[in-house]
Amino acid sequence: MCGRYALYGPHARHREHFDAMDSFALPPRFNIAPSLLLPVVQQAGDGSRHFVLAKWGLIPYWVKDPAQVQHPINAKAETAAIKPMFRQAFRKSRVLVPADHFYEWKAVGGKKQPYLIQMRDGAPFGMAGLLERWPGPQGEVVTFAILTTEANPLVADLHNRMLAIIRPEDYGAWLDPTVSDVEKLLAMLGPYPERLMESYAVSRKLSNPANEGPDLIERVT
Repeated sequence: MCGRYALYGPHARHREHFDAMDSFALPPRFNIAPSLLLPVVQQAGDGSRHFVLAKWGLIPYWVKDPAQVQHPINAKAETAAIKPMFRQAFRKSRVLVPADHFYEWKAVGGKKQPYLIQMRDGAPFGMAGLLERWPGPQGEVVTFAILTTEANPLVADLHNRMLAIIRPEDYGAWLDPTVSDVEKLLAMLGPYPERLMESYAVSRKLSNPANEGPDLIERVT
């Protein structure tokens, strides 16, 4: 499971990186876990990009009772276009999930050691996401899941899957709901190039999602 990442800004940098028309109000988060309300980037009908707040854990629009189904946080890129849980969002409601880095764990000395994975140049990046809007009795519930793909060699040392990261030059096509060529979309979801990324060990305090703060991303030996 690929289920932890960080987003701490400054948010003006995310707005510029994603060429968004607006920003979002979210305190720095160094230990983001599922079920939180988080910003994603969606394209409007006029082609402009906006941040939308959505809960991490997808509820398909057609579900009668969300309590009776799982709320997946991840979807496999290889099958999302055909699985009933994800195929509508894959066709018509693709988003980017902003992040500064994500985490994976590795068994070291009989304990789980978290590792931070980020871009070598420190730039933010957009993970491939699927957005759903469930018409609940108390109002619309907006949720998302993040696509995963085969791990590149850097991440494969930690886990056999990694969060699917979209190249900046593909942001436009990924967000465009008129793009329906599945093969073209799948080509954007391969492992992100290892040479552009780096990882290092961080505090084991990260394993508890209740822990927060910039000390969680400091390098440990």
